[in-house]
Amino acid sequence: MNRIGLVVFPGFQILDMAVASVFELANLQVRSSAYEISVVSETGGAIKSSMGAEVNSIALDPAAYDTLIVAGYIAVQAPSPRLLELLGRALSSTRRMASICTGAFILADAGILDGKRATTHWHFAKELQRRYPLVRVEEDRIFVRDGVVWTSAGMTACIDLALALVDQDLGVKSRN
Repeated sequence: MNRIGLVVFPGFQILDMAVASVFELANLQVRSSAYEISVVSETGGAIKSSMGAEVNSIALDPAAYDTLIVAGYIAVQAPSPRLLELLGRALSSTRRMASICTGAFILADAGILDGKRATTHWHFAKELQRRYPLVRVEEDRIFVRDGVVWTSAGMTACIDLALALVDQDLGVKSRN
């Protein structure tokens, strides 16, 4: 079973929760529990999205997940130092780490994108490159994979990214 942790924080974009549906549907398609999906945050508990809706989360354990996917936000803001530290620690024990849209800024803040190719929403791509010159930003991609790190463009591009993750895990035959 692949344990997926969707990382949220105050002000996250609620549309990024759509990524969980891809893993849910993959479970239905293969008629097994290929994925266990958890919403995680720095502290656990209720986390308020940018639109005010709250989701319940559990505290992020850096060693507990096969894949961590960091949500994005509408207004780029500085993540907490503790969240950055947790993500940095998780990189060594997590098989894959991904970001949705502006979540790439969080991975970059944690140093996870240094020397890597990455993407984000086209509106924020030049800002990502300006702030993090060690990141090779590709602004015209739906998603980018560089080693174990994946990044996606706009919010709905997370669905394409998640489909690629499922394909990597289960292969094309799982769709038949």
